[in-house]
Amino acid sequence: MTIIRLSVLSAVLAAAGLAWAAEGELAWPNFRGPNGDGISKETGLLDSWPESGPKLAWRLDGLGKGFSSLNFNGGRFFTMGDRGDDQFILCYDLAARKEVWSARVGAAHKDRRSPGPRCTPTLDGERVYALGSQGELVCVQMADGKEVWRRSLPKDFDGQVMKIWKYSESPLVDGDRLICTPGGPKAMMAALDKKTGKTVWACAMPNIGERGAEGSGYGSIVISNACGVKQYVTTVGRGTIGVRAEDGKFLWGYNKVANSIANIPNCVIRGDYVFCTTSYKTGSALLKLTGSGEAIKPQEIYWLGPQQFENHHGGVVLVGDHLYGGSGQNNGILTCIELLTGKIAWQQEPVGKKSAAILYADGELYVRYEDATMCLVEATPEKFKLKGKFTLATNNGPSWPHPVIVNKKLYIRDHDALLVYDVAK
Repeated sequence: MTIIRLSVLSAVLAAAGLAWAAEGELAWPNFRGPNGDGISKETGLLDSWPESGPKLAWRLDGLGKGFSSLNFNGGRFFTMGDRGDDQFILCYDLAARKEVWSARVGAAHKDRRSPGPRCTPTLDGERVYALGSQGELVCVQMADGKEVWRRSLPKDFDGQVMKIWKYSESPLVDGDRLICTPGGPKAMMAALDKKTGKTVWACAMPNIGERGAEGSGYGSIVISNACGVKQYVTTVGRGTIGVRAEDGKFLWGYNKVANSIANIPNCVIRGDYVFCTTSYKTGSALLKLTGSGEAIKPQEIYWLGPQQFENHHGGVVLVGDHLYGGSGQNNGILTCIELLTGKIAWQQEPVGKKSAAILYADGELYVRYEDATMCLVEATPEKFKLKGKFTLATNNGPSWPHPVIVNKKLYIRDHDALLVYDVAK
């Protein structure tokens, strides 16, 4: 009898362990997913929603003010929030739906219209990395939140951000290095030893043009292997740049896409191509990188003006051969663009109001508007096909965190609240 009970207990624990492992894989370690591209590999999801929207599975309050999205590992999720005068990394247990630990990063970001952090903490399986609004780059242990190291981008690298909204980047873990954009004259981009925080290299940026402003932008770095050279690509204050991963050599820059207020969206990478976009009456470009590791040049394949396509801060996803994203300053005019030609397949007036954060999963686009409208749109270049929309259960003012889907649950951060919807078929 004891043996049977032990066997049953072992089976239960094993099943729990499998569930934990499924949650625990680094399925969503970075801002906008494993590759930073807004693409989820989840399948078996609803392909249409009822009028009231998918079922609200659960809700969690107490996260504090913030625009940080969520990352997942080991049955836990991680985000950031402002509580009182301080800014924190937050770790929650998914099953218990309770806070496990919080780690102070620095002072709160008390902007009148948009308070709170923008960075989404990056995970590597053992540690959590986060960038505070004031430029404090902090590494803590994933298990308990104990601080491992910290750097100050303004103090250590003479860093600055291009405008008033302070540091917003989500740092990139690449092997044994952590890559970030201090925005300093001698360190526009930097690579650190992820275990110690020591500087591996720092990249000074030459003059690439007069458009834009000095300092880093608000987007996050993505990886390209264009021309057979591994490089880090992002849009900073003066435009889109590429930096050689191996040693921090500045490879190329493109100034035309820069504006002087806020350069925000992540770039989209496909082979030797880079798609970059900013708002504030700017536009978008497809660049083809040519050359070698010592001399790479960006060739402009096409330019789309602001009336054609300009993404503010909701991001763009590449599905097949087409791009999808919201266009317009503080707007979300959903647009489908053929990547290699710039041909606009379709454009649709906004389903909700203001900027739209976008995620792709299982053939559909999940679009979250600033006004708490959530919609499902089929990812097809044929025509705009709305598959459902609803109003989120909370609306705590302007809220921009990108949606995440993990284990068939749709996670939506709305400042202090987390809303979790069941989107399984």
